[in-house]
Amino acid sequence: MPERRERYHVPRDLKSDPLWRAEDLGQPIPDSPHATSVCLPTWDANVGYEEKREDVISKLQAGYPRFAIHPLVKRLWSQARERFAGEGESAIVLPSEASAQRCAVFVQGLEEAPVRIHSMGTAALHAVVYPATAEASALRYWQHYGDVISSRQAEAAFDKRETTETPGTKETLRKRLGGFVGEPAEHVWLYPSGMAALAGALRVLQQRTPGVKTVQVGFPYVDGLKMQTACGPGAHFFPLADVASFEKIEHLASTGNIAGVFCEVPGNPLLQTLDLDHLSQILRAHRVPLVVDDTVATYANVDVRRYADLIASSLTKLVSGVGDVMAGGLVLSSESPLADELRAGIEADFEDSLWHEDAEVLELNSRGFLERAAQVNRGAEQVAEFLKNHPAVEHVWYPRYENVEHYEALRKPGGGYGGLFSVLLKDAPRTSAPFFDALRISKGPSLGTEFSLACPYTLLAHYGELEWAESLGISRYLVRVSIGTEDPADLISRFEEALAAAV
Repeated sequence: MPERRERYHVPRDLKSDPLWRAEDLGQPIPDSPHATSVCLPTWDANVGYEEKREDVISKLQAGYPRFAIHPLVKRLWSQARERFAGEGESAIVLPSEASAQRCAVFVQGLEEAPVRIHSMGTAALHAVVYPATAEASALRYWQHYGDVISSRQAEAAFDKRETTETPGTKETLRKRLGGFVGEPAEHVWLYPSGMAALAGALRVLQQRTPGVKTVQVGFPYVDGLKMQTACGPGAHFFPLADVASFEKIEHLASTGNIAGVFCEVPGNPLLQTLDLDHLSQILRAHRVPLVVDDTVATYANVDVRRYADLIASSLTKLVSGVGDVMAGGLVLSSESPLADELRAGIEADFEDSLWHEDAEVLELNSRGFLERAAQVNRGAEQVAEFLKNHPAVEHVWYPRYENVEHYEALRKPGGGYGGLFSVLLKDAPRTSAPFFDALRISKGPSLGTEFSLACPYTLLAHYGELEWAESLGISRYLVRVSIGTEDPADLISRFEEALAAAV
């Protein structure tokens, strides 16, 4: 049983023994039955993953849970289909009746198809039943909105295993996260994923100003934008976050045509930080809420409360650091002039659907967050500086090098620049694949783990729109790197080897 393996299995140490070789294809990252990433060790394997080639897909034992359905979740969905779906129908299972209703509305809006909702009879789980032809739309909801059932929750439901929530765990977690940010526990809400936290903020904005579009400013992580455009009135997109973009945002705000604005600090994957002070002044003059996703910078390094009304974070990343649990957090800034209004909106919408076993794992993992973040800061800065000065490297994107004055305005005393950077080699069409294939760190999607991770980000996030991404400055040959807590000198030697293999 997976539960027994978690207790007695000695996991592979990915800091000293990473998953990077071709023969590691498909291995879970980390070595856990609840891993949130999977090894895609070569450039070709990443292409094969996107093209759904059998030689790649057949070997995958895990994946990021919003994109790759965990085997335990698949078993639960199969059970729902056997119980509730008729001929020509399919079903997925969501963590609450409200999330099932949102999924039904989403699918019906895209497919104009009949949808039914059934209680699974345990742990608030509900099945959404729809025509099999609407399967892709249901999976889009799962991916873009993050209302996911975790592998631990699916295991408990499928096995009908009795589980008891440890009293006070979530309150302890909320208090700890609030302490990281500088807010009281009652200003912190927990969600089953970072995308679910963003979606929770989006619902509050949509309910506050029905029928009005939101704005995404700055090039974001792929689903941050798709979440806003996939359902409802949609979004305005200003990828450059320049003076002209701010002028257009100000015009929209002054005419009542913005429900709210989303941005990342810094952006993913170009690690650029926009002028949050200027943006906030524009929006607060018109009482337009600003939602800042600080996942990449983390609570440890930046304080955005002076400018943001809501702060959304993927706790799956560095706050956990282990890569074996999904969760998200939404924080209300006490300094927001809209605080009372937004708090009422969140409390009216919020439902506690983070599975308690996941909360317990996250509470344990998060105890080392600040120490882990400090180690990651030091290592990433040294590795990024090495790469920036290497003759084979064309460009390194890192908050210390991109719009640094805007990042410095947010950086906490003693805070650093985070663990994420992106790198592009010279003669990239020729050198990128051999460099990536030779790099001796674990290779797979996600970031913010205590072990380093790398992926050809643009291929994974924008494979079907590579030309569009490149038109906005995101090279298809870009490699994104998340630095862990390994010895920086050791990491630099690994990058030296990979660069030597590429030139």
